[in-house]
Amino acid sequence: MNPLNHVAIIMDGNGRWGLKHCNSRNKGHKAGLDTVEKIIEETIKQKINYLTLFAFSTENWKRPKKEINYLFNLLENFLSKKIENFHEKNIKLKIIGKKNFSKELNKLLKFSEKKTSKNKSLQINLALNYGSRSELINAIKLTLKNNEKINERSISKYLQTKNIPDPEILIRTGNTKRLSNFLLWQAAYTEIFFEKKLWPDFNEKDYIKIIKKFKKIKRNFGKI
Repeated sequence: MNPLNHVAIIMDGNGRWGLKHCNSRNKGHKAGLDTVEKIIEETIKQKINYLTLFAFSTENWKRPKKEINYLFNLLENFLSKKIENFHEKNIKLKIIGKKNFSKELNKLLKFSEKKTSKNKSLQINLALNYGSRSELINAIKLTLKNNEKINERSISKYLQTKNIPDPEILIRTGNTKRLSNFLLWQAAYTEIFFEKKLWPDFNEKDYIKIIKKFKKIKRNFGKI
């Protein structure tokens, strides 16, 4: 049975769900937070150590300003209410991506990371303003700047996921089959599951089904 240490998720389909059910993309983003909570709970139950959630990409800045503002307000409210709860549940929060948001949000993100930094039951990596290509370019620049040889080890050392094992599973909801500039380096040997359901409709049963499928896969890593 395959060991499972790290699950990464592209939480796609919130906006489409909102338009379909409430005629509002923003309502879909709000509904998606309920799914986030369910999946965090199930990840802890499954004794998985790392969960990486793709919340906002470098490309998402192209969206309407109103929607972007709503997303960040939603995130601020969520973290303000939940960070104590995360701390009590021994959850560590780490942000991957460039933290260049409002002063208030930057402060909250810093506080949340610091408060939970010693927690051990689950590490949630929240990918915010994250893009894998710029992460790789930055890692190569730092390798050269420090006069190190360019190889897998040196590049991995300068990625934002330094000291985090690569994900064994990557799930994308929303019936879209692409990686969208997410963990391109880290997902080299990841088992990828594309899920038809939109993120707010995804639930614990769907998650468990994927985990069971993964555990039965014969993983060769280039061998026979």
